[in-house]
Amino acid sequence: MRDQIASRLAPLAPDVYEFADESHLHIGHAGNKGGGHYAILVVSNAFNGMSRVARQRQVQTLLQDLFTSQQIHALSILAQTPDEYFQAA
Repeated sequence: MRDQIASRLAPLAPDVYEFADESHLHIGHAGNKGGGHYAILVVSNAFNGMSRVARQRQVQTLLQDLFTSQQIHALSILAQTPDEYFQAA
């Protein structure tokens, strides 16, 4: 899944991409009917001038087929500009 997500995020030309599979934390939970639980960090200049909500929507749009096909059940997205990312480091 890491590579599938990365390939779909390629149009953003990310400077940083981190992926965590958190599916093991949700085994046996009510409503867990398949699909993985993931967290990603995406750092890209494409986010410059965009609100946090707009960034989330952009990422979700690029990954829509993975949600529709139920390969992703839940996704935590941290989408930052390079300035934000390196300022926090």
